[in-house]
Amino acid sequence: MDFVLHKGDKHWDNHRSLDQNMKDLKRKLEDLNAFKEDTESKMKAELQPRKKLKKEVHLWLGNVERINDEIQNLEQEVEESTAILRGFHTKNVLKKKQGIEELLQQGKFDQGLVVDDLTWIGQALSTTNLVGKAAENCMEEIWTCLMDDDIGKIGVWGMGGLGKTTIMKILNNQLLKKIKKFNIVIWITVSKEMNISKIQNSILLQMGVVLPENEDETIRAGMLYEMLTRRGRYVLILDDLWDKLSLEEVGIPEPSNGSKLVVTTRMLDVCRYLECREVKMPTLPEHDAWSLFLKKVGGDVLKNESLLPIAKSIVAQCAGLPLAIVTVASSMKGITNVHEWRNALNELTRSVRGVTGLDEKVLRQLQFSYDHLECERVQHCFLCCALYPEDYNISEFNLIELWIAEGLVEEMNSQQAEFDQGYTILNKLKNNCLLEHDEFTECVKLHDLMRDMALRITRTRFLVRAGLQLKEIPHGQEWTEDLEKVSLMKNANLRIPLQMSPPICQMLTTLLLSDCLIVSIPDCFFEHMKGLKVLNLSENNFTILPSSISNLEALTVLLLRACNYLEKVPSFSKLETLKKLDLEDTGIINLPHGMERLVNLNFLHLSVEEVPSGILSKFSCLRDLGLSSAFVRGEEIGELKKLEFFEGRFYDLNELNTFVQALQSRGQQLFRYNVGVGDKNFYGFCEWDKYIELSSSHPICRNGVKFPSDLQQLTINNGIVDFLEEEVFFPWFIQMPNGMFSFLEVIDIDECENIKKLFTCSWVQSNLPNLEVLSVQGCHQMEEIIASEMEFVEEERMGGSNSNTIPLTLPKLRILNLEFLPELKSICGANRVMVCDSIEKIRIYNCSKLQRIPLYLPLLDDGQPSPPPSLEKIFIFPEKKLRSLEWDHPNAKSVLEPFLKSYKR
Repeated sequence: MDFVLHKGDKHWDNHRSLDQNMKDLKRKLEDLNAFKEDTESKMKAELQPRKKLKKEVHLWLGNVERINDEIQNLEQEVEESTAILRGFHTKNVLKKKQGIEELLQQGKFDQGLVVDDLTWIGQALSTTNLVGKAAENCMEEIWTCLMDDDIGKIGVWGMGGLGKTTIMKILNNQLLKKIKKFNIVIWITVSKEMNISKIQNSILLQMGVVLPENEDETIRAGMLYEMLTRRGRYVLILDDLWDKLSLEEVGIPEPSNGSKLVVTTRMLDVCRYLECREVKMPTLPEHDAWSLFLKKVGGDVLKNESLLPIAKSIVAQCAGLPLAIVTVASSMKGITNVHEWRNALNELTRSVRGVTGLDEKVLRQLQFSYDHLECERVQHCFLCCALYPEDYNISEFNLIELWIAEGLVEEMNSQQAEFDQGYTILNKLKNNCLLEHDEFTECVKLHDLMRDMALRITRTRFLVRAGLQLKEIPHGQEWTEDLEKVSLMKNANLRIPLQMSPPICQMLTTLLLSDCLIVSIPDCFFEHMKGLKVLNLSENNFTILPSSISNLEALTVLLLRACNYLEKVPSFSKLETLKKLDLEDTGIINLPHGMERLVNLNFLHLSVEEVPSGILSKFSCLRDLGLSSAFVRGEEIGELKKLEFFEGRFYDLNELNTFVQALQSRGQQLFRYNVGVGDKNFYGFCEWDKYIELSSSHPICRNGVKFPSDLQQLTINNGIVDFLEEEVFFPWFIQMPNGMFSFLEVIDIDECENIKKLFTCSWVQSNLPNLEVLSVQGCHQMEEIIASEMEFVEEERMGGSNSNTIPLTLPKLRILNLEFLPELKSICGANRVMVCDSIEKIRIYNCSKLQRIPLYLPLLDDGQPSPPPSLEKIFIFPEKKLRSLEWDHPNAKSVLEPFLKSYKR
């Protein structure tokens, strides 16, 4: 009885201790966040032009955010724990308190928060080479004006497609090197639909200031004026200005003291209104135009004398306009038949004859390239690009998704095959110079003239008001009966009046209303859109979906991603033709009514909390399934024989095993999978295509687990391992199907109890030939990362020396991260050295018992060690550990000194 009472008293003490420690933890977190706010205030004061934050400040701020998230999760775990289990959290609470105390010490930054920024004063831009001496002379003239302190405003003008933007991009990049001349260089693309607020926001954003959407334009102008005035010498480039602009309304001061305003425009009147120094952009002289044409069309033209006069006549029709020359030449590339060349000349001559407006003439020249695309399907793909806002960087992936939704990509047996065909079409448009490719991103862009040409072709069939900051949907008379496609995407806070009559658009097949933050849609809005096939309502703020959607029986694509407030949708029972349904990141927690009838779905993403057993197997056509919130059965997912991408969670390892066995039994491999097992702290995002995360509250038992052999990243969080203490975890845990993880690049082990040894040397070398990242954190009993083999144990016991070391080769390892491992004594045994020729970063954080980093250092001819060629840094904390670490070569520490980092101020 005494024993029971004593145990009960201890349990009660644990409760009280936990409660007190949680209060202390919250107080310390408040202190840390207050300290962070003070630090951010200092940052604003110190971040003057030509200054940047120290990297250690960036790192500290990130760590503060991280520990806030961790404590929030910990609080939730404590609240959800039963009375019996609550006391077990005390250790973790104390660890977080210690972490906060360390951050408070690290965040003092006595030597300031910023350093001189000698490199960044603007944004480098991707560009192409100039063509011809005339363009070079024009660029030199503009540069001379930029360097002349007496010239404040420069206007570069000329017809569209001449290369004004190209010249200014080149000059923008040159200005970034003039660090003693200018403090900041800002590039703003204005475009045809000029908007004062948009210009103001764009300039402020580049100076690191974000204002609320509803901020008054006059207040915003005052702030901008003040900031530009006190920023020292600046260059502000406004590209593609179409109309007269009041500098006062925007908040741009009259340039003085060497500051510059540069505008590019098609209108001479714009330059004169702003009182700019005028620089006219010339057309290409005849010889430069011919050289550019030959470069793009290929040298075969010169080999056929009968083609030369025709080709020169075609170049003459392009009137020295680089954009027209490039697109026309690209259309004729590879054609050697003289009849086709004569026909092309006739078409081009006919298209521009009688046209007087310069821009109209250019559009007719550009349409020649569009007309010469190989098939109507590719032409329609090009026209779809005009549905996006002007000057918009269009994601290649999203564009091909739209093409597939529109039925412009041939329907095939796999999603991957359809995307492959989409990329083939995309490359065809790039090769014909109808789309511009951004070399820094996987995006394409329509030149504004190309977009004008596309909208000209579709003027009665397309209604496009994308990205114009509309506040209200176009009026009823603009919704004509002939409309086929409507795009109003990216108009923040767009309003659809409740009293608006439903548009009568029986021919409408595509309606894009994404990213408009729409609060409500009239219930009858879709009543007269019976032919609608593609409806994108993603990223809006409505809570209820209109009932009229229920009757859109032709609908094949319904996108509602990131409608975070959406809680109710009408019945989907009539939408039997639906192939793609995206309800991810919505408030829909239960399966919509009528879902079981959508048997043609090949794409389904949901955020529901539960999926009734047996429902998923009805969707036998599914190729892409995303279920980030609900547990699913491994057997049901395994039955989906057409599945190519899966994101979702299994309740335990048995379900994962069932899923993997189903794939293996029919030799199926998914193109992508993102799988979580266990607790709900699985976030479903990873930069690798094939990812599994185990976060199990169930003990990992002796049955082991099967993984797909093509796994790229494995993360194990909060695992409680049930096995003998001396066993090595990975060889015991993983049942290898083929004996090798030849694709596995990342292993992340976090807060796993009872693991003392992670790998054996032979298992690592046999199974992980491509391992790039190894991260082990918070495993409080971990003693060895890579355990010594049995045959070497006796040698170590007998006192084997480091001079007789045995190499452990990890050829692809780039990052080794070891944190909060208080019992860690060895990384790979006293008799081993790690040969890591690709190593970039080693991070050792709070591993108090670790005495040696077994990094192999190659020897030079004189016998001295040298660092691995790719090494960037070795990060050690605390600093005293940096001094006490042992190395295998007596001169290793001096050789590695430039790479050794700590928190030393």
